[in-house]
Amino acid sequence: MRIGEIAALVGLTTRAIRHYHHVGLLPEPERRPNGYRAYSIRDAVLLARVRRLTELGLSLDEVRDVLADDAGRELADVLEELDADLARQEAAIRERRRRLGALLAEPPGACGPVSPALAALLAQAPETDSPSAAMDREYLTLLDAPGTGGRELYRVLGPLAADPAMLTLYERLDALAEAPADDPRIAPLAADLMAAVPDEVFAAVPADGAVVAGFKEALLAEHAPAQAEVVRRLMEAFLARGRG
Repeated sequence: MRIGEIAALVGLTTRAIRHYHHVGLLPEPERRPNGYRAYSIRDAVLLARVRRLTELGLSLDEVRDVLADDAGRELADVLEELDADLARQEAAIRERRRRLGALLAEPPGACGPVSPALAALLAQAPETDSPSAAMDREYLTLLDAPGTGGRELYRVLGPLAADPAMLTLYERLDALAEAPADDPRIAPLAADLMAAVPDEVFAAVPADGAVVAGFKEALLAEHAPAQAEVVRRLMEAFLARGRG
């Protein structure tokens, strides 16, 4: 068969077949004396298999791996493995779409899908429209990790999250949104915030007080000058108390 004939037989274009030759997916057959390539039935079977595999969504590199593993095996066996792999991908996609659906269903400003432990912690916090409280909720998602460590951290933070007095402290922090970095309200607020933190929380601070490089600067950049000064003093006092 010539290239046009085998292309029509297996439902491919001649350009695709030439590309398969170029990338080494299909060995180029010998040419007849007249210069035309002579394709065999075996070539047609191989091309049909390549077409079916690419229609299933496999890349040419993946097709090459399948064909290499397929030496001496029945096509049905290969397709069963492909079907199982597609089933796993389908399950993963369903889970991703479920999580995306949960995110889309949340009200504007929500933090997004979180672990059950963090969701339980956030549920303890009183309702508030405080921008500072909303930012703290977002920052908690950075600590959201599976395992007992996250659950223990959220457990010790529970009393702090549920304390109605925190709303007043958030309101005081919100009030500094337009204030300069030397506002006299900064020091008392930082001290009151430190006093509100339960002792158990300090016990959870690493002994070396290590913080990811750049985190402090990035965190302070999210706040207005006076608010950033409160957060800076709070972080320094928090780490010093944790080391002590």
